[in-house]
Amino acid sequence: MSDSTPSFVRVRFAPSPTGPMHIGGLRTALFNWLFARHYNGKFILRIEDTDQNRYSDDAESLIYEALGWLGLDIDEGVREGGEFGPYRQSERLAIYHQWARWLVEQDKAYYDYTTSEELEALRVHQQANGIPPGYDRRHRDISDAERAKLKAEGRPEVIRFKMPLTGQSVIHDMLRDEPIIFENDQLNDLVLLKSDGYPTYHLANVIDDHLMQISHILRANEWVPSAPVHLQLYAAFGWEMPKIAHLPVLLNPSGPGKMSKRELQDAKGNVIPVLVHRYKELGFLPEAMFNFLANIGWTYGEDQELYTRAEAIARFDGTHINPSNSAFPADKLRWYNGVYIREKITPVDLAERLRPVLEAEGLTVDERKLQIMTPAVQTRIETLNDVIPLAAFVFRDPMAFTPATAEEHIQKGMDLAAVRKVLDVSQAFLPTLDYNDAASMEAPMRQLAVDSGFKVGQLFGVLRHATSAQQIAPPLFDVFAALGKEETLRRIQLSVDVVESALQKAE
Repeated sequence: MSDSTPSFVRVRFAPSPTGPMHIGGLRTALFNWLFARHYNGKFILRIEDTDQNRYSDDAESLIYEALGWLGLDIDEGVREGGEFGPYRQSERLAIYHQWARWLVEQDKAYYDYTTSEELEALRVHQQANGIPPGYDRRHRDISDAERAKLKAEGRPEVIRFKMPLTGQSVIHDMLRDEPIIFENDQLNDLVLLKSDGYPTYHLANVIDDHLMQISHILRANEWVPSAPVHLQLYAAFGWEMPKIAHLPVLLNPSGPGKMSKRELQDAKGNVIPVLVHRYKELGFLPEAMFNFLANIGWTYGEDQELYTRAEAIARFDGTHINPSNSAFPADKLRWYNGVYIREKITPVDLAERLRPVLEAEGLTVDERKLQIMTPAVQTRIETLNDVIPLAAFVFRDPMAFTPATAEEHIQKGMDLAAVRKVLDVSQAFLPTLDYNDAASMEAPMRQLAVDSGFKVGQLFGVLRHATSAQQIAPPLFDVFAALGKEETLRRIQLSVDVVESALQKAE
């Protein structure tokens, strides 16, 4: 990025409230936020709600939730206020009308009365004859009398920009060594003000960025084709265009093109969401997501993949951003999340994050059990939701527990008779353990295996199935401690009953 030491930074994230926030939009917001925080600038949230046909009532709240979840605090915005408001475009229509009319008065724009039927006929004609698509400028230079006649017919009225017909539009992107050059005669006269009175993105964002004193625009690569229009609009208004950087787009991990708007699955069958709120629902940590998104298209340096929020702010000066589009490395996110769960948060913190996950499953979260099970699962889960298949059995109503089948108890080198013997010796020995101290249980239980003639893996495996009814569970003695003596022994008895019934049938 050529402008590495700006003295004045005001950036904006300007989503359209047409639905839940896409993960690509959150990454764009993150880069803007990091840039603003690095230079002690301002991060502005502007709601671009001019597309009334696609407007969604709850989208604005979802945008705020997504930014809040990632910890991206906002300096100016719809809820925060600020001296350059309003920050919702639907509340700025008078401003857009004023400046659109000014462009017409300055012969920089014109009224167009082409109907939708005529535009469709034009599109069909162009397609049939191999003509490049686009408006044919039929009303660009007509007389005032002709224009008055068209208006009198009650036709829809829009304002189109008069794109220069000669010369070039040269875009100096901060992330690229070479300028991006567009031939003006290949560009269309785009609509600035629609017939419903709402501006298009092109008019509104140029006016707002100027009036809100935006210094740098960091937006996705998909907006590169719009850059020459915006450059010429700034020139028409006589305003200086903010410095601009087009950020890499997130690509589908399993195919060509941008990140899909539908959920995908990785090779292991894990869900790959595209909407931000789904990551929260699936048990991903915002700290891990912050680190993960920052690494897609930006390099921290020194081959360091894990870093704190403060470290990212200190380094994010706008350099080391790769403008090339990047595949979305979904597997890497699970790795990040696992690292953060294991190493970056305390058991106390993790317990408070696991509580709502367990409660959402309809479980009653006993504090004693939670404090025992949290460190027991911390090194074994990659997402918060992984606690459910691993350890939900500890928190379920005891009466809802279904014991494992007799065959599921059988370990390698054993038969049902051996399983029954393990259960018998365990029933006799387990009451002697201290259930308030899981660590103290291991040595005597290992000695029990030796004394009863079984391998440790056999003894522990049978008891794991007896107490959890699962192939995979947290460490056995943490399970004993969490369940407590009474419930542990009750479950052992259930397994005795199951195995004894199977033995009787086999006789």
